[in-house]
Amino acid sequence: MACAGLALFWYVQDDVRGVILAIPAAVLVGAMGLRDVLVPVRLAADESGITVVHGFAGRRHVPWEAIEDVKVDVRRRYGLRSEMLEIDTGDHLHIFSAHDLGTSPTEVAAALRRRGA
Repeated sequence: MACAGLALFWYVQDDVRGVILAIPAAVLVGAMGLRDVLVPVRLAADESGITVVHGFAGRRHVPWEAIEDVKVDVRRRYGLRSEMLEIDTGDHLHIFSAHDLGTSPTEVAAALRRRGA
């Protein structure tokens, strides 16, 4: 919304460069918001395996036998700590952030390891 407002403001001010920057930013932020509305659940586990988001809004079911590795990649940069859950299925590497999961990737990895064992 803010990007669209800036685009309108710069359009009224005849600032073409500002409009050229704000319109793609508004489209990108809108597409990310649409993805969150279309596919709110990024990862789900059941008795037969896991279901992961594949592509923009698709889903892919992976049986427990096809999961080769579940690990958490922890990085520290500029005093900040970030965690990413990595699920390796051999032909695909599915990566989820804490934002995608809604909780700590370390907790999710532990739950997946217990469930898949």
